[in-house]
Amino acid sequence: MIGTLGVSFNNFSARNIFKKESWSPLPQGDGQRLSIRAQTNGRFFQSYNLSFTEPWLGGKKPNSFTAAGFYTRFNYSGGIFGIGGLTLSLGTRLKFPDDNFVSSTSINLQNLALTNWLDGLFRTENGEVVTDGNFNNFSITQNITRSTINNPLFPQEGSRFSLSLQATLPYSLFNDRPYADLPVAERFKWLEYHKWRFTAEWYTTLIGKLTLKTEAKIGMIGAYNKEIGISPFERFQLGGDGLNNQQFGQFNGTDIVSMRGYEITDLDGNLINGQTVATPIFDKFTVELRYPVSLNPNSTIYVLAFAQGGNAFRSFRDFNPFDIKRSAGVGLRVFLPMFGILGFDYGLGFDKDNNGSGNVFKTFGDFNIILGFEPE
Repeated sequence: MIGTLGVSFNNFSARNIFKKESWSPLPQGDGQRLSIRAQTNGRFFQSYNLSFTEPWLGGKKPNSFTAAGFYTRFNYSGGIFGIGGLTLSLGTRLKFPDDNFVSSTSINLQNLALTNWLDGLFRTENGEVVTDGNFNNFSITQNITRSTINNPLFPQEGSRFSLSLQATLPYSLFNDRPYADLPVAERFKWLEYHKWRFTAEWYTTLIGKLTLKTEAKIGMIGAYNKEIGISPFERFQLGGDGLNNQQFGQFNGTDIVSMRGYEITDLDGNLINGQTVATPIFDKFTVELRYPVSLNPNSTIYVLAFAQGGNAFRSFRDFNPFDIKRSAGVGLRVFLPMFGILGFDYGLGFDKDNNGSGNVFKTFGDFNIILGFEPE
């Protein structure tokens, strides 16, 4: 159980802070967004977030500027994991090649501190477990997106393509330290990597309101220096509903990607010696048939049937986009402005190990609940 207390002001005004007449209950009038949120379940998990967005930086064009900070701390079985960060981002609409392109650039400053953290999620390619140390993650992210989707809640036409690169400086190239001989805490004290994400979505109306969604996602992280290897942080974890992992904090330092019909432990690429780890590479492909029950903006409801395939890979040498774990199933989505997206999926993973069980639905079936947002 996690308690959350948060508040957002969508018409905030930073310049009216010193004008008493504009306070109701905070200064208003410029369309800025201020958000504050705290989460905790007591001693184990605490998280604090603050963000400010100016949607019209400069006042003439829709240039979105966001400043966000956070701190999250976990205390589990005597181990402590804390991560704090600050992000500054600028988004702007491009005129070339056409008006559907949006560019977003962000500067990310993070510090990760581990003390006797025996969770085992963070491992090197040599199997070394990262349990202690302070790690600095300073990166720049560039994202280019082209979207022609006609409705954000239930798209029936259009497409969306997104390519992002997150990269740090190649610190190790500026010195001649013997990185191969250094302990893990020293080797990765200043994280260095280049991380790529690509997403493509298409929406097509078939008959009446029946809509076909097709989607492909690929993520990869690489290293500059072979002696250091791939960073144990900023990797991917494929499988599950994409919700439980985030709520319990393993998303910190790891991108969580859902996989309907499969739990994390069902994918060999997520395991080393039986222990759950994050992987450098993943791919996921989805086909969905959607039919709306209600298109009311205040209560959008639709049912869906899906077929999905994907996999996690331990190295670029092992990556094979045709080596996928297949699943199929049905689901329901309900959008309520007060709660966001609610729903469920039930999927059958066809490539799971049977383990001699005769119950097909118990062995291959997987039920996922969606609360608040659509997982990746």
